[in-house]
Amino acid sequence: MFGNLFRKEETKEEQNQWIKCPKCTSLMYYKEVEAKQNVCPKCNHHFRISAEKRIASIVDEGSFVEMDDNLAPVDPLKFSDKKSYKKRLEEAKAKTGKTSSVMSGSCTIGGEPVEIAVFDFSFMGGSLGSVEGEKIVRGITRAIEKECGYIIVSASGGARMQESTYALLQMSKTSAALNRLHQKGLPFISILTDPTMGGVSASFAMLGDIIMAEPGALIGFAGQRVIKQTVGVDLPEGFQRSEFLLEHGLIDMIVDRGDMHQTLADLFKLFKKEKVEVIEEEHIEEEINDTEVSEVEDVAEEALTEEHIPEEEAEKV
Repeated sequence: MFGNLFRKEETKEEQNQWIKCPKCTSLMYYKEVEAKQNVCPKCNHHFRISAEKRIASIVDEGSFVEMDDNLAPVDPLKFSDKKSYKKRLEEAKAKTGKTSSVMSGSCTIGGEPVEIAVFDFSFMGGSLGSVEGEKIVRGITRAIEKECGYIIVSASGGARMQESTYALLQMSKTSAALNRLHQKGLPFISILTDPTMGGVSASFAMLGDIIMAEPGALIGFAGQRVIKQTVGVDLPEGFQRSEFLLEHGLIDMIVDRGDMHQTLADLFKLFKKEKVEVIEEEHIEEEINDTEVSEVEDVAEEALTEEHIPEEEAEKV
């Protein structure tokens, strides 16, 4: 009784310092979770994080330079549902301080130059619109010019319905740009985080030379309820989670957030080594071909200059 009388009430700030894990329901001090890059220390659940935190956990410290941050979406269709698209954009900007759901820029990972685009789910569900597609294409163009690798970290509900066909066009636009990157022999690594759905998973997210995902990430096209209603059967346990996709060969690897930086650094060094070896092999093949051609030319020249006298004529002589 008297204990409650003298107990100090928790302030709102103190209450916000505690986080409940949605997977294991454990209550944890937020600094304990932040120390593990927003990963639950008890069950390894990976919390959703902002684009800034994502970039900081992946790239070399202090190496990221944001590009195309001046691009902002417009409302070409004057779209309105419960709210106007213009109003939703204003609210998203006030909430996140960003003008789009993608942060794009240049950086280094393990000392190797890389172009990167990172989705932020807190901006309109990380939806893909015309600005997001343009940022990705510009990043790919920079990668081609610099002859370096490219990374997209996806966290999206899909194409942005408020832009209709303008948003859907970004699926083919980004895929075509990635094909140009592939033709140049440059690596594209796709990182799938929770969630990666809709038009994003149906386009560039699944086009990586290496496709990796965080543990427990929701990855798919349509939602489970829609699929279940369509096919009329119960779905397997863990359906559309990264572990299920890895087991069925749809992704290449699952990497914990704390290991992501080192894994990417190792991959880009491997790609660079393979590229050097390919160039050396091509150079050796060219030298062999040049040698063979010169030898053939020498033999042909000798054949032309030599006087061949038939045996019968030689006996007469």
